[in-house]
Amino acid sequence: MIKYLLDPVILFFLIGLIAGIVRSELRIPEAIYEILSIYLLLVIGLKGGVQLASANISSILLPVFGSIMLGVIIPLIAYPILRRFGKFRRPDAAAIAAHYGSVSAVTYAIVLTYLENAGVTYEAYTTVLLVLLEIPAIAVGILIARLRASKGPIVYSKLMHEVFLGKSIYLLLAGLVVGFFLGPSGTESVRMVLIDPFKGILAFFILEMGLVVSRRLNELRKVGVFLIFFGIGMPVLSAMLGTVVGWCVGLSVGGTTVLAVLAGSASYIAAPAAMRVALPEANPTFYLTAALVITFPFNLLIGIPLYHWMATIIH
Repeated sequence: MIKYLLDPVILFFLIGLIAGIVRSELRIPEAIYEILSIYLLLVIGLKGGVQLASANISSILLPVFGSIMLGVIIPLIAYPILRRFGKFRRPDAAAIAAHYGSVSAVTYAIVLTYLENAGVTYEAYTTVLLVLLEIPAIAVGILIARLRASKGPIVYSKLMHEVFLGKSIYLLLAGLVVGFFLGPSGTESVRMVLIDPFKGILAFFILEMGLVVSRRLNELRKVGVFLIFFGIGMPVLSAMLGTVVGWCVGLSVGGTTVLAVLAGSASYIAAPAAMRVALPEANPTFYLTAALVITFPFNLLIGIPLYHWMATIIH
């Protein structure tokens, strides 16, 4: 655990978090932050595509099915908890549930770095599972909210555009396709520019995430004690489901860890964009603060080693 906390990515997050808390003048320009996020999403997809090119397609069918089921089941579990115990309105509960069924690409990048540092191998096709977990949860969240007496019709063309052609999904899919067709030899010429600097650029991105989290800490007072407990408890419950599913579909310890982390993460890129279109009446303070200020730091500092331990135990 101490070795994990001394990783540059974790330390950069703490640097940003502390800088924001003490009101340092440290800032990363918005344009640079945007470039970093584009790079990370594209290279995550690219690396996954390269690995997928050498994988046996038939071996991914069960993990794919398991991932889709997780994307459906997790928001269906989260929603009644938020409604019954949190007393949230239907749109707010549905939006938060969609975020927790969806995934964080940044948390995914961090768990891959964690496993590589620990010398733990994982399946080549985990990027595919990342994409497949993103979409069903958003769809289920919207369906729950619209099941009864919704406000106004959904513009499905706009919604589908946000879900499938939004920045995160588009870049992940584009990188996946390019990496798949190029394969390991085809990407060798850009390895020094795109693939090798990945961890260093991830560290800079996480530095900005620390600053973002610090700026939203005051919003914890608005979301209440329940959502704080939910933002920690729900990821652990989801990760337990991901661990069981990963073991059942035959993933390795590393692959099971990745699936558990994906299940236990909460989206703060793709899901908010979709919710703005489909559920404009939902309060962004609730779902953004829960996903970004509570769950993301928890997973970063405690969740990933915990989920790896869970995967090791079940195997």
